Amino acid sequence: MRVFLDACVDPRVVDLFAGHEVRTGFEMGWHQLKDHILVPLVQDRFDVVVTIDQGMAYEHNLKKLRFGLVIVHVPKNKVEFYLPLTVELREAVEQVKSGEVVHIYGKGTRKPDNA
Repeated sequence: MRVFLDACVDPRVVDLFAGHEVRTGFEMGWHQLKDHILVPLVQDRFDVVVTIDQGMAYEHNLKKLRFGLVIVHVPKNKVEFYLPLTVELREAVEQVKSGEVVHIYGKGTRKPDNA
């Protein structure tokens, strides 16, 4: 699976996806791009985007996306808050389909009432 780790995610999270081709926004030089410029670049190169940007699911027409979106909810953007979610993150990356969104909730975060 080709995974893009959004620049807003601690880059050390890359290590949680052993066996996958993972690149970060910083590696690609895309860390300062706005979503409307970033999304077309990602669509041609990646199968899945992992982000903490909760708005991304609402700012784009998901049906037109050619990648799956995994939104991680962690209390702090530090690798130690992602570690307990390793199994869930790997499963989400492997199962999400183009145009779909999967939310992963870490300890100390809560699902919205309508979820």
